[in-house]
Amino acid sequence: MQVTVNGDAAELADGATVADLVAARAGGHDRVAVARNGDVVPRSSWAQTPLAPGDAVEVLAPTAGG
Repeated sequence: MQVTVNGDAAELADGATVADLVAARAGGHDRVAVARNGDVVPRSSWAQTPLAPGDAVEVLAPTAGG
């Protein structure tokens, strides 16, 4: 299925969840936040939150700064 991740088109397997996406894309980051179609997805719900064709997902890692 086709989704958008951080503004870029991405192809995911049918039935993929937010947890699947984070595992594939987060590069070992254990502290990321995810929004799907503008709504934050709580970490406790990642494995139960399926993605659908056309979803817009943002995977964000915190950065230090000041």
